[in-house]
Parts: sequence; structure tokens; C-alpha cells
Amino acid sequence: MKSLILILTLFMAPAALAATQLDLPSEHARQTFEIYRTLVEVDTSKTMGNTPKVAEFLANELIAAGFPPSDIEILRKDDLAALIVRYRGDGSSGKKPILFLGHLDVVEAYAKDWERPPFELTMDEINLYGRGTIDNKFGVAQLTSTFIRLKKEGFVPTRDLILAFSGDEESGMVTTRMLAYERPDLAEAEFALNSDAGGGDLNSDGKAITYNIQAAEKTYATWEITVRNPGGHSSRPRQDNAIYDLADAISKIQGYQFPVRYSDMTRAYFEETGKQLGGELGEAMLKFSRNPDDPAAAARLAQESSYIGTTRTTCVVTMLKAGHAENALPQSATATVNCRIFPGVGVADIEQVLREVVANPQVEFVMLAEPTESPVSELREDVVDAVSTAVNDRYPKVKLIAYMESGGTDGMHFRRAGIPTWAVSGIFMDPDEMYAHGLNERVPIKAFYGALDHWSVIIRQLAGPDSAYSR
Repeated sequence: MKSLILILTLFMAPAALAATQLDLPSEHARQTFEIYRTLVEVDTSKTMGNTPKVAEFLANELIAAGFPPSDIEILRKDDLAALIVRYRGDGSSGKKPILFLGHLDVVEAYAKDWERPPFELTMDEINLYGRGTIDNKFGVAQLTSTFIRLKKEGFVPTRDLILAFSGDEESGMVTTRMLAYERPDLAEAEFALNSDAGGGDLNSDGKAITYNIQAAEKTYATWEITVRNPGGHSSRPRQDNAIYDLADAISKIQGYQFPVRYSDMTRAYFEETGKQLGGELGEAMLKFSRNPDDPAAAARLAQESSYIGTTRTTCVVTMLKAGHAENALPQSATATVNCRIFPGVGVADIEQVLREVVANPQVEFVMLAEPTESPVSELREDVVDAVSTAVNDRYPKVKLIAYMESGGTDGMHFRRAGIPTWAVSGIFMDPDEMYAHGLNERVPIKAFYGALDHWSVIIRQLAGPDSAYSR
């Protein structure tokens, strides 16, 4: 028994150390951190089957706070799970429910590649580290703890509030589709607020540049491109080789740049961001906003991973598999090509361009899943006002602007299902420090503290008595 206690103590020590290093002055701050820590320290990548575990954990936390079990549902699909929680209002506003979105899963992380353990919440003097610290366990923890906080405070919303956390946003979006298309009770929502995107941009000096409300997303499409070959013995090389031919195709894709695209939204985004950012990059943004056909401005923005996706369609090779034995010529070689397609551009058109770029009829193209094209959600005044109140509490006078997401979130399916959706994360950070899906994913400690009131301010303004704002 003593040895078991020792093992448990050693297992828990790093987390306890992280907690004591933070100043957590309120019950809400402590509970948010503990929920956050617990979520980060469970590997919920697609092969692990752990989303039911974290869904059950969150459900139990909410039940302990006073939510009736009948208002909490864990929606299972194979080894995946989604979570639905209804915070019942008194109906006095006569308004339809608000959905709050997030996802429980994360992208894979290999410990041997990381400087820090990916599934342990660690910290230094600036950041919290771990897979999911941004994408999207930050949002899930903040939303869950806000529901708990409001329930304990006796807050009764004037309309129903519904958490809808998916279990496979980072892979097949099977549970996302179930939530968006197969649940009439969720479809009745007036709109959805997504914790998985949006948020504030800081410059390298920590100055707030803009707060960005995600109102549109690019179309997500993935192909596998494959070259096949009879192969043979490695001691008898052929002039044609599946790996070499695939490498040639990859090199051509790497060297191709899709033409510049823009919309009123993206031009307005660059205009405001350029004004606030200043300097040479800010000037390029302003030039692009005035004339998107300016080649120098477009080329400058294309150098920035944070902004290139706002200027054009992008396609990039993300995975490889080839060969079957070290002493045999490869019989096949396959690359995964992931594209983020500018709204209004057809998926079939992008495939045709890729085929022309590769210029090899022997390269096979197979689309891995049906792409989802979704509409723009035009901003509405009550939502912008509520988010503005939350944001300006932290960064007075920072401007809120709509933007198009270069990546993809659950929001695309809810928009397609007819539910206007805006992503309004509580995170403020330097976009160049954003390592979601990458090594040593992190979020600033300051952002953790800053977001603690973010969702409660928004909820009280949108669903409080007389839409009054109070904390």
C-alpha cells in the first residue's frame, strides 16, 4: 500500500508543482486550472480512444456543481465521444438557445520530438506548455469552468445555453457532423459561439493589435497522391522509381503558388491589422488592402505563416508512406496533400490545378473525405457588443474585426447546418508564438488569467436579466 501511495505521489508531483507556481486567487481560477490540467494530461489524439474519458470527467464536474444528470449527455460513436450540456434558462427573453462549441480531441504529439512532455502541463515564467494548451483544451476548460461558476453563483439565464463539445474535430469530424446535422435540439439554436478560434493578436512587445472574430473558414480538402510501380530487387535499379516519381510531384507542388484571392472581409482585416501593427509588415498589409493585385505586397504577406492563408488557397504535403522492404524497389509511394481552399473556389478546380502542376498522368489522386464548404456568418450587433465588453475590459479600445480562418473548425458544419457561428476565443497572444499542431504547443500564462472572465461577461450580456452586464 505504501508503495502504491509513493507511486501516486510521484505521478502527481509535476502537476502539483505547476499549480503552486501559479497565483490562483479565486475558486474559479483554481477550478479552471485543475480542469485544464486534467484535460491536457489525457492524450485524446485519434488513436487513443480517450475522448469518452474526458467527456465523463467534465460531466462529473458539472454534476458536482449542480447540473442535473438529465441535462448532460455523452454522445458515443465507436471509441469517440461528444459532450452536450444544457444550462436551462427561465425563458424570459423568449429567445432561442446559444450554442458554445469546443472539441475534446487533439493532434498527435510524439514525446521524442518535444522538448517537454506533451501530455503533462508544464510551465516556465511566460508560458504553459502541452498538447492542447491552445487547441482546444483551453477553450473547453474555460467554458466548462464558466458554466460551473455561473451555476454556483445562482445565475439563471434568460435563455438556454448549450455546450456542444465534439470528439474528433482534428480527424474525421464524425461527432461534429452528428452534433450539427443529427440533433434537432441543437439545430434550434439562434447562433453558436466557438472557443476554438478567434482571439486577440499581440505584437512582440505585448501590445494588443486587434481582436479577431472568426466569421468564415476556408474549405478543408485532402488528397492522397500515389505512384505505383512493379518494383523489383534493389540490386537491379530501374529508370523509373515510385519514390523518385512521387518526390518529383511533391517538389512541383512545393514550388507552385496559387493566385491571390481576397474579399471585402480579408481586405478590411489587413487594413486594420496593418494600421495597428505598423512597420514594414504593416505597410505591406495596408498596400494589400488597397490593392490586392500589388505583387510586392502579396509576396511579402506570403512569407508569413500567420497570414499567407488569408491571401490565397494553400496546399501542402503533410504525410508520406512508401516502399515495403529495404532491399526491394518501391511498388508504391504515397503523399498526403492537405489544402485550405479560399471560399468561392471549387474543390474540383483545385484538384485539376494540382494535376496540371504535377504533370504526370501516372500520379493517382484520391480524395480522402467529402469537403465541407460553409457560408460566411455576417456579424451581428448583440454578439459584437458582448464580445467587445469582454475584450475591452482587458485591452481598452482595441478594435474588433471579422476575419476568415485559414484552418478549419467545427464551426464550418454548424454554419452549413444554418446556424450562424462566430469564434471568439479568450486568448490574446503573439500569432508568431502560436504552435497549435506543432512542437511544444503553448499559451501565455497571462492569457490564462485574462480569459477567466471572458465567457462569463459574454454570457451575462447575451443571456442575463435585461441583458445586463455584471460580474
